[in-house]
Amino acid sequence: MLRRLHPEQPDSFAFTTANQAWADAQITKFPEGRQASAIIPLLWRAQEQEGWLTRPAIEHVADMLGMDYIRALEVATFYFMFQLQPVGSVAHIQICGTTSCLICGAEDLISVCREKIAQQPHELSEDGKLSWEEVECLGACANAPMAQIGKDYYEDLTAESLGKLLDDLRAGKVPTPGPQNGRFTSEPASGLTSLEGDKVQDANASVSLATAIGDSVKRIDGTEVPVLTGWLKDGPRGGRPDLNGQVAARSEGAAQKAAAAPAAKPVAKSAPKSEKPSAPKADDTAAAKGDYDRDGVVEGADEGTKPATLSAARDGGPDDLKKIK
Repeated sequence: MLRRLHPEQPDSFAFTTANQAWADAQITKFPEGRQASAIIPLLWRAQEQEGWLTRPAIEHVADMLGMDYIRALEVATFYFMFQLQPVGSVAHIQICGTTSCLICGAEDLISVCREKIAQQPHELSEDGKLSWEEVECLGACANAPMAQIGKDYYEDLTAESLGKLLDDLRAGKVPTPGPQNGRFTSEPASGLTSLEGDKVQDANASVSLATAIGDSVKRIDGTEVPVLTGWLKDGPRGGRPDLNGQVAARSEGAAQKAAAAPAAKPVAKSAPKSEKPSAPKADDTAAAKGDYDRDGVVEGADEGTKPATLSAARDGGPDDLKKIK
């Protein structure tokens, strides 16, 4: 499917100070010369900041990574998770329309979006606050039908509960994500029949984290959580050497630590290996394989007999394919 940039674009783009620090930190995950590997997280953060991915944002990220603009554009237009047109100023609703959700009522949810937001996907509502689209499976089939709104999943939806969610979003409220029918996670609607230990949380881990951070439908400015660069403390992440044989240490502290590291010990010589049996000489193999000329034909080989060919169609017409059984 061909995807194009929106005809109306802002004049410029810049990360917030906190988002810029986050983006710079992501680049240090990759060895020198491989910074382009950070393009997807950087494009995603640009979208989280603005709501959609603009041309100035794509070009800004390309400049940060030393990429041609067309290369960054190829990535942005390939992945449907990148929104290339304006979305609602409050929230963009993504309705799952794949098998499980479709069977359980996704079409009713789409009807609600057409009624309360806009008739067509990716259209802004009249007040500009909401937009919607139908997407492929979001992986919460046990809680179908469901939708992703902002960063979080809203599950076990009905037409009525989705309508209330949209009204709350328009009113400036942030509905609690997770199951909307009272379930804790994805246990049977009739209740647990095993593992019935006492619950110590009011909500599952995903809902608790979303509630604590409060970034469900928020435009991300980078101040929500601290920027952590644990991979710079001990060299390449997981103890793996980087592809250039150097530690990608961009911070001053990491560079000083690398300079103070003791020199590596010389590698001990290994014991001499046993001699391998000598390969057969070329003269010996030539007799077995034959001598080949530059065209790959064995010299001295028989020319063979040319197979029979046709100069025209049999009986002057095409074959009757109906005779094939």
